[in-house]
Amino acid sequence: MSLNDFLYFIILPIMSIAVLLVFFHFLKTKTITDRVLSLDLLITIGIGFIGIVSMLTGQNTFLDIALIFGLIAFLGTIAFSYYINKSDGKHE
Repeated sequence: MSLNDFLYFIILPIMSIAVLLVFFHFLKTKTITDRVLSLDLLITIGIGFIGIVSMLTGQNTFLDIALIFGLIAFLGTIAFSYYINKSDGKHE
C-alpha cells in the first residue's frame, strides 16, 4: 500500500467523518464557547485536508493557504478570549 492509497482510503474517510461529527456538534450546542471551539476544530481539520491535497498533488502553494487559515483561526481564538476577558465570563 502506497502513501497515496493510505491517504485516499484511510485518512480522508476518517477526516470526513470527523468533519460531520464536529459540524453536528456545532449545530447541536448552545453555548458560544462550544461553538467557537467547534469552528476552531473545523478549521484545523480543513488545514489537514489542505495538507493532504498538497501532498497528493505535489503543489506547495496549498501550504501557504493552510498557513493563512491557521493564522485566521489563531486570531479568532485570541479575539474570543479578549471578548471573554472583557465581559467577565458572562458570555452566555
